[in-house]
Amino acid sequence: MIEYNEDKAHYLNATVIVIKDGKYLITKRADWEKNMPGKWTVPGGKLEKSDYINTPKDTSEHWYNIFEKVARREVKEEAGVDINNIGYLTSMAFFRSDGIPAIIVSLYGDWVGGEVKLQDSMTEYAWISADEVDKYDLIEGIDEEIKMLDKFLKEGKMIEWGS
Repeated sequence: MIEYNEDKAHYLNATVIVIKDGKYLITKRADWEKNMPGKWTVPGGKLEKSDYINTPKDTSEHWYNIFEKVARREVKEEAGVDINNIGYLTSMAFFRSDGIPAIIVSLYGDWVGGEVKLQDSMTEYAWISADEVDKYDLIEGIDEEIKMLDKFLKEGKMIEWGS
Protein backbone atom coordinates (compact mmCIF):
# COMPACT_ATOMS: atom_id res chain seq x y z
CA MET A 1 0.00 0.00 0.00
CA ILE A 2 1.26 3.49 -0.89
CA GLU A 3 1.40 5.86 2.06
CA TYR A 4 0.22 9.42 1.43
CA ASN A 5 2.35 12.15 2.99
CA GLU A 6 0.74 15.58 2.75
CA ASP A 7 4.11 17.30 3.29
CA LYS A 8 5.39 15.73 0.09
CA ALA A 9 2.29 16.20 -2.09
CA HIS A 10 2.46 18.62 -5.02
CA TYR A 11 0.36 19.46 -8.00
CA LEU A 12 2.30 18.56 -11.13
CA ASN A 13 1.69 20.66 -14.23
CA ALA A 14 2.99 20.91 -17.76
CA THR A 15 2.95 24.00 -19.95
CA VAL A 16 3.80 23.99 -23.64
CA ILE A 17 5.18 26.61 -25.98
CA VAL A 18 3.78 25.56 -29.35
CA ILE A 19 6.00 26.40 -32.34
CA LYS A 20 4.65 27.02 -35.85
CA ASP A 21 6.60 28.65 -38.67
CA GLY A 22 8.99 30.38 -36.26
CA LYS A 23 6.16 31.80 -34.13
CA TYR A 24 4.92 30.84 -30.67
CA LEU A 25 1.31 30.33 -29.57
CA ILE A 26 0.05 32.37 -26.62
CA THR A 27 -3.48 32.49 -25.26
CA LYS A 28 -5.29 34.98 -23.03
CA ARG A 29 -6.99 33.79 -19.84
CA ALA A 30 -10.61 34.83 -19.31
CA ASP A 31 -11.25 37.72 -16.91
CA TRP A 32 -13.32 35.43 -14.67
CA GLU A 33 -10.43 32.99 -14.08
CA LYS A 34 -9.48 32.66 -10.38
CA ASN A 35 -5.72 32.70 -10.96
CA MET A 36 -4.15 35.38 -13.14
CA PRO A 37 -7.30 36.59 -14.92
CA GLY A 38 -6.79 38.41 -18.21
CA LYS A 39 -3.12 37.44 -18.46
CA TRP A 40 -1.53 35.94 -21.55
CA THR A 41 -0.03 32.48 -21.15
CA VAL A 42 0.74 29.25 -22.99
CA PRO A 43 -1.39 26.08 -22.95
CA GLY A 44 -0.96 23.76 -20.01
CA GLY A 45 -2.53 22.02 -17.08
CA LYS A 46 -2.34 19.51 -14.27
CA LEU A 47 -1.17 15.93 -14.44
CA GLU A 48 -4.11 13.63 -13.73
CA LYS A 49 -4.00 9.97 -12.77
CA SER A 50 -6.09 9.29 -15.87
CA ASP A 51 -3.11 10.40 -17.97
CA TYR A 52 -1.55 7.01 -17.23
CA ILE A 53 -3.47 4.76 -14.82
CA ASN A 54 -5.81 3.31 -17.48
CA THR A 55 -3.05 2.58 -19.98
CA PRO A 56 -0.62 -0.33 -20.14
CA LYS A 57 2.65 0.18 -18.27
CA ASP A 58 5.79 0.58 -20.37
CA THR A 59 7.78 -1.63 -18.00
CA SER A 60 6.54 -3.99 -15.32
CA GLU A 61 6.17 -1.06 -12.89
CA HIS A 62 6.35 2.24 -14.84
CA TRP A 63 4.63 4.50 -17.32
CA TYR A 64 6.89 6.65 -19.51
CA ASN A 65 6.32 9.96 -21.35
CA ILE A 66 3.71 11.13 -18.86
CA PHE A 67 4.43 14.85 -19.22
CA GLU A 68 4.38 14.45 -23.00
CA LYS A 69 0.89 12.91 -22.72
CA VAL A 70 -0.24 15.79 -20.50
CA ALA A 71 1.25 18.27 -22.98
CA ARG A 72 -0.61 16.77 -25.94
CA ARG A 73 -3.88 16.59 -24.00
CA GLU A 74 -3.70 20.13 -22.65
CA VAL A 75 -2.70 21.73 -25.96
CA LYS A 76 -5.57 19.90 -27.69
CA GLU A 77 -8.08 20.81 -24.95
CA GLU A 78 -7.07 24.46 -24.55
CA ALA A 79 -6.10 25.39 -28.11
CA GLY A 80 -7.45 22.65 -30.39
CA VAL A 81 -4.13 21.87 -32.10
CA ASP A 82 -1.88 18.82 -32.23
CA ILE A 83 1.83 18.77 -31.39
CA ASN A 84 4.84 16.46 -31.60
CA ASN A 85 8.63 16.64 -31.05
CA ILE A 86 8.06 17.60 -27.43
CA GLY A 87 11.13 18.77 -25.53
CA TYR A 88 12.05 20.02 -22.08
CA LEU A 89 12.68 23.73 -21.51
CA THR A 90 12.71 24.44 -17.76
CA SER A 91 10.82 23.90 -14.51
CA MET A 92 9.58 25.97 -11.61
CA ALA A 93 7.82 25.70 -8.27
CA PHE A 94 5.31 27.99 -6.59
CA PHE A 95 2.58 27.98 -3.96
CA ARG A 96 -0.96 28.11 -5.29
CA SER A 97 -3.47 30.51 -3.73
CA ASP A 98 -4.77 27.58 -1.63
CA GLY A 99 -1.26 27.03 -0.21
CA ILE A 100 -0.57 23.76 -2.04
CA PRO A 101 2.83 23.63 -3.73
CA ALA A 102 2.91 23.14 -7.48
CA ILE A 103 5.66 22.12 -9.87
CA ILE A 104 5.45 23.23 -13.49
CA VAL A 105 7.49 21.54 -16.18
CA SER A 106 7.77 23.89 -19.17
CA LEU A 107 7.94 22.07 -22.48
CA TYR A 108 7.88 22.98 -26.15
CA GLY A 109 6.46 21.20 -29.15
CA ASP A 110 5.97 21.56 -32.88
CA TRP A 111 2.50 22.28 -34.23
CA VAL A 112 1.50 19.43 -36.55
CA GLY A 113 -2.11 20.21 -37.33
CA GLY A 114 -5.39 21.77 -36.42
CA GLU A 115 -6.79 25.26 -36.34
CA VAL A 116 -6.70 27.11 -33.03
CA LYS A 117 -10.03 26.68 -31.26
CA LEU A 118 -9.92 27.99 -27.70
CA GLN A 119 -11.73 26.48 -24.74
CA ASP A 120 -14.02 28.76 -22.73
CA SER A 121 -11.35 29.75 -20.20
CA MET A 122 -9.30 31.38 -22.99
CA THR A 123 -10.55 34.44 -24.87
CA GLU A 124 -7.87 35.27 -27.46
CA TYR A 125 -4.79 33.82 -29.07
CA ALA A 126 -1.80 35.06 -31.04
CA TRP A 127 1.17 33.57 -32.87
CA ILE A 128 4.08 35.80 -31.89
CA SER A 129 7.81 36.05 -32.39
CA ALA A 130 10.21 36.26 -29.44
CA ASP A 131 10.66 39.94 -30.29
CA GLU A 132 6.94 40.56 -29.65
CA VAL A 133 6.65 39.12 -26.11
CA ASP A 134 6.93 42.54 -24.47
CA LYS A 135 3.75 43.68 -26.26
CA TYR A 136 1.64 41.23 -24.22
CA ASP A 137 0.77 41.09 -20.52
CA LEU A 138 2.19 37.60 -20.06
CA ILE A 139 2.21 35.65 -16.82
CA GLU A 140 5.53 36.36 -15.15
CA GLY A 141 8.41 34.29 -16.58
CA ILE A 142 6.74 33.16 -19.80
CA ASP A 143 8.39 35.96 -21.76
CA GLU A 144 11.79 34.67 -20.61
CA GLU A 145 10.83 31.09 -21.48
CA ILE A 146 9.87 32.10 -25.03
CA LYS A 147 13.15 33.98 -25.42
CA MET A 148 15.09 30.96 -24.07
CA LEU A 149 13.40 28.67 -26.55
CA ASP A 150 13.95 31.07 -29.43
CA LYS A 151 17.67 31.27 -28.62
CA PHE A 152 17.86 27.46 -28.42
CA LEU A 153 16.14 27.03 -31.79
CA LYS A 154 18.39 29.61 -33.46
CA GLU A 155 21.72 28.79 -31.78
CA GLY A 156 21.29 25.18 -30.65
CA LYS A 157 22.30 25.92 -27.07
CA MET A 158 19.84 25.59 -24.20
CA ILE A 159 20.36 28.02 -21.33
CA GLU A 160 18.83 27.95 -17.88
CA TRP A 161 16.09 30.39 -16.98
CA GLY A 162 17.53 33.68 -15.75
CA SER A 163 20.91 33.18 -17.47
